[in-house]
Amino acid sequence: MTLFLLQILVSAFLAILFLQSGVDKILDRQGNLDWLKGHFAKSPLAGMVPLMFGLLTVIELAAGLLSGIGCALLIFSHNSAIAFYGAVGSAIAILALFFGQRIAKEYAGAAILVPYFLLTLVAIYLLAA
Repeated sequence: MTLFLLQILVSAFLAILFLQSGVDKILDRQGNLDWLKGHFAKSPLAGMVPLMFGLLTVIELAAGLLSGIGCALLIFSHNSAIAFYGAVGSAIAILALFFGQRIAKEYAGAAILVPYFLLTLVAIYLLAA
């Protein structure tokens, strides 16, 4: 029962985290893109911001959707497979964010991502069970 509850909670957390982030990137596309262009202006990634932004939006939405659908499937059928893939997608999204923060030399921002990444590793472990 404890494992089942942890699986549901971690899947719900990742669904909320990445659906909100992905939807925000769609609803305020220009504002987010403008901020990122400034953030990466002095980095080697400056010319790739629109491409990276689009790719990150897709990864975040996929991670959030898979986690949300996986959470529902856990509740109704006790099947963790889709939630597992949501957690893997979440880890990939956080790695992409971490990479960007490090390249932009935004070390404090990169450090903030570490607990999220650790949570996704725990989620992957819990959902593989």
